[in-house]
Amino acid sequence: MEIWEAVAILLAGVAAGGINAIAGSGTLFTFPVLLALGYPPITATVSNSIGLAPGTLSGTIAYRRELAGQRTRLLRFGTLSFLGALTGATLLVYLPAGVFESVVPFMIGGACVLILLQPRITKWARSRRPAGRNGGVWMPAGAYVTGTYGGYFAAAQGILLISLLGATLDDDLQRLNALKNALATIANSTAAVFYIVLASPAWAAVGLIAVGTIIGGYLGAGFGRRLSPTALRVVLVIVGLSAAVQLLMGRV
Repeated sequence: MEIWEAVAILLAGVAAGGINAIAGSGTLFTFPVLLALGYPPITATVSNSIGLAPGTLSGTIAYRRELAGQRTRLLRFGTLSFLGALTGATLLVYLPAGVFESVVPFMIGGACVLILLQPRITKWARSRRPAGRNGGVWMPAGAYVTGTYGGYFAAAQGILLISLLGATLDDDLQRLNALKNALATIANSTAAVFYIVLASPAWAAVGLIAVGTIIGGYLGAGFGRRLSPTALRVVLVIVGLSAAVQLLMGRV
């Protein structure tokens, strides 16, 4: 590996770690870089998933203050995220690598719509009954589905999670963002262990992405905490739309 290639992967890791802590979709910083450097798609996907896991943990630790009082949620939804990630990682191993390209842009677009409509959705739900604190039946099912998606590719997993959390739980957006980081960490770490055992990652790339995401995850969480709920929502939508456009352009 040339020095400039190592620097490119490291910087992509920093950017991915930062954006994952704030919103999600950091995969779209690192995955294209690995492809551009000549890594096969499956190797790039596997290496990227393993490398991003430490960064999501770093972002979760930085948001630990906002996680206070959410232990029950974390245990309940985290278990489902874990099971979903095992499902998604299995699908990646046995399904063609190009399958996700057909559905991911539309999933991201739907998540952006949910983020934009989240205040109205919450208002509507409250007008019918008090907003719940445990997500009813939708949040557990959503935790499994997003965990499956995260185990398969992970791009915009955070955006899907934050829109789901905002639509089903009555809480401050920063606390929901902290829970989102924790659930993404569980899904990403589960997939990473799965791939370490059953796949063949490029370990040099894994190491560089991991270092970068640890740095970016901590810095990104500090920046994200200072954003107002409205500003954070705008960041989520911008990142989501950018992710969808990149994936659609890749299919052209």
